[in-house]
Amino acid sequence: MSTPTLQTVPALGTHPVAGSNPSRAETREQLSKATYDLLVIGGGILGISTAWHAAQSGLRVALVDAGDFAGATSSASSKLLHGGLRYLQTGAVKLVAENHFERRAVSRQVAPHLANPLTFYLPVYKGGPHGAAKLGAGVFAYSALSAFGDGVGHLLSPAKAQQDVPELRTENLKAVAVYGDDQMNDARMALMTVRAAVDAGAVVLNHAEVTGLRFTRGRVTGAELKDRTNGEEFGVNARLVLNATGPWVDHLRTMEDPNAAPSIRLSKGAHLVLKRTSQWKAALATPIDKYRITFALPWEDMLLLGTTDEEYEGDPRDVSVTEKDIDQILDEAAFSVRDQQLKRDLITYSFAGLRVLPGGPGDTSKAKRETVVTEGKGGMLSVAGGKWTTFRHIGRTVMKKLESLPGHPLGDSAEGFVPINELPKRMPLPGVANPRAVAHRLLVDGPAPGPRMAADTAKHLATHYGSLAFDIARLANDNPALGERVHPDAPEIWAQVVYARDHEWAETADDVLRRRTTLTIRGLATDEVRGKVQALLEEK
Repeated sequence: MSTPTLQTVPALGTHPVAGSNPSRAETREQLSKATYDLLVIGGGILGISTAWHAAQSGLRVALVDAGDFAGATSSASSKLLHGGLRYLQTGAVKLVAENHFERRAVSRQVAPHLANPLTFYLPVYKGGPHGAAKLGAGVFAYSALSAFGDGVGHLLSPAKAQQDVPELRTENLKAVAVYGDDQMNDARMALMTVRAAVDAGAVVLNHAEVTGLRFTRGRVTGAELKDRTNGEEFGVNARLVLNATGPWVDHLRTMEDPNAAPSIRLSKGAHLVLKRTSQWKAALATPIDKYRITFALPWEDMLLLGTTDEEYEGDPRDVSVTEKDIDQILDEAAFSVRDQQLKRDLITYSFAGLRVLPGGPGDTSKAKRETVVTEGKGGMLSVAGGKWTTFRHIGRTVMKKLESLPGHPLGDSAEGFVPINELPKRMPLPGVANPRAVAHRLLVDGPAPGPRMAADTAKHLATHYGSLAFDIARLANDNPALGERVHPDAPEIWAQVVYARDHEWAETADDVLRRRTTLTIRGLATDEVRGKVQALLEEK
């Protein structure tokens, strides 16, 4: 189906919304004129979370990224906030309990508008790697570590499970173990955390590449940067620099010290997104072997399959999904998903990300997903590893490390500094609200003249923006053409593009279509759509 003929749309956003973000030129000038307490290099969730917590502590914080915020690993996850059921196998009971605590905090207090509960079915097949009794005990223990906040883990009959997941393969299916976790749109969660950091006082700039580090008497005291949108060069001075560049962490470490030894290794995780052939009321987590699980997740009205786990030694920029990955994901999904749901023509998108693991030998699927903070020869701190679920905990952990540095360079001299332990434990992200209440109001409070907002658009806005959805609705009310769908087969409207441009640092069509909206993932980022989005972005 072609996109609507909206020749007028590119001319609709000429006037930025009141309260828009500063221009890139203004931000570059602000960054180059001040000396910051902390410069965070890397706009993935580790860097974003650290910047958020540092700004909350009263520090002057700058955050830059060579690409878009959450433009690499952080928007290529399995979209889960989870305790980590498989970690129980290794006896990591404390880790699972900590993960559950963070998961519940995010999904219930910090960002209930961006996370939603999801029931998981773990099928037990004849000849599979685990028996029903073992998995039944496992999901009970898992739910106990979550204080039974998602119900009690239990076993279910195959017939009942198939009612909720029509595409479940029932041949040789003995039983189904049930447990609860949460899922999210990772790119939206990251962007809201960027917004929280800015609300707390951080200065941020995406598409700003570090071309070199600044040194004062052998200490790293800032960075040289180039604005990738126009080639402008500028610099940032900082008392401390944090390298949070994920897969590129060792690249930046060699800028600090050409002789720095490698500190990490990378594991590639690939995913597929497919159109759904039926409604799913639960997700499938199917054991492949003793250590690995493959997921089939209902997500954004689609089905998300994955993931792979293999060592990656190439350039992080070149990571991609191969034919071998597609075959592996579909073959593994076929253990528990019927063939009609796994046809290749249902695939709308595929993506791959790189997990950052501590350096060392062994199978990447068994490696610990821990966060490592190291200090380099020039005093630059590097942080790597970790999980999406614990992004707040990682931010606090890095801040504690910064507070404890010899000489206390931040705590003693930063005016108004608040130690991380004294900050509120569950600071909400912008837009925090009950998404059902937001969706209801969007439907009820629509403009009197003209069409009401479609139900799927209202739900989409509520679960991706929370109460900030009302700002987007106002744009559409003021200019009805902005209330039109970007593509007839997706819930997004043109007002979201204007909002992404003026309030969410979107600079390119990919920024909008892949991370501010779901159009690319749905396979709907046509050349016509891309052209109109780019034209609208250029009108600021």
